[in-house]
Amino acid sequence: MKTVCQVNQCTGCMACVELCPKNAINIKDDLVSYNAVIDNTKCVECRACIKICQVNTPPILKEPIYWKQGWAKKSNIRELSSSGGFATALELEFVKNFGSVCSCEFRNGKFLFTFAETEEEVKKFTGSKYVKSNPYGIYKIIKKKILNGEKLLFVGLPCQVGAVINYVGEHDNLYTVDLICHGTPSPFVLDRFLSSYNYKLTEIKDISFRTKNDFHLEGNRHIFAVPVNTDYYTRLFLDSVSYTENCYKCNYAQLKRVSDITLGDSWGSEEDEETQKAGISLALCQTEKGKMLLEHSDLRLLDVDLKRAIEYNHQLRHPSCMPNERERFLKELKKEKNFKKVMRKCYPKVYYKNIVKTILYKCKIYRGGII
Repeated sequence: MKTVCQVNQCTGCMACVELCPKNAINIKDDLVSYNAVIDNTKCVECRACIKICQVNTPPILKEPIYWKQGWAKKSNIRELSSSGGFATALELEFVKNFGSVCSCEFRNGKFLFTFAETEEEVKKFTGSKYVKSNPYGIYKIIKKKILNGEKLLFVGLPCQVGAVINYVGEHDNLYTVDLICHGTPSPFVLDRFLSSYNYKLTEIKDISFRTKNDFHLEGNRHIFAVPVNTDYYTRLFLDSVSYTENCYKCNYAQLKRVSDITLGDSWGSEEDEETQKAGISLALCQTEKGKMLLEHSDLRLLDVDLKRAIEYNHQLRHPSCMPNERERFLKELKKEKNFKKVMRKCYPKVYYKNIVKTILYKCKIYRGGII
């Protein structure tokens, strides 16, 4: 198998697929890892894919020059956001006064990158998405907009920002925001989980992965665990079990960042408990134009202790560590499509404890605490 980057280290950014003039590259997703596979019968050895790949050639990473925590001043934006609403507020400011925004939305069962030109269109980007998304089709459009003199804000994972920068180049009209990332599972993992509950990802109209500090998967307004439990998809995500292999060697999980602005949760904030429950965002600015955009957006900005922010966001120091159980779990999930059966086999204590807690909860015997 001939691949664009090192075997099993592809991030799925799709830049090489979109760039290839001979349509010779296909992203192979085997649930455990991604690979950008080259078809030798079509390849003309131009090596454009090798050069554009942000795994092979990571863009320059920059130290933060400015850091703040806070939240969107408009309460409705903060309430609807996973954290403090920084991303939405930045996007709204951009479409209002600068240009267009490109980010990820969930549509027709897929996590795709699309564009927003108006404040109304920005709403489709709201909410965290704990699964790999697909940026295919955006690179040529972004480059065309930039070369036509338009300003554009790209919001995505660090590897996706790196791909945009490699494809378009550093440009005054290109503004970038990267999201602090633990790692991302293949969409196949999510689809297998949903199928255990007789859902298909293509049938899901709306999906949510968290509500503020409450991490749980919800699809079509169905929550996949009672309140005293954590659903299996979320549990494995939070335990770093379900990510594709490249995530454990991420080039971008460090304090130096690829973008103009880095956004995440202000874990470890010393604000009061009620303020934290309402959601507090963290922002690191690596460039002056990033700082300008942050300060001109409708945000409540507060000082934050950078050392403390790093301490509570390990992705600003190192990638997620691969658990010992990961290989076995994903190997079993590739063989057995029923997610619940795999959980019972690989995590029997978790599986049966969840069943007991669910029964006790439904019988109104147990509402939380120790069991």
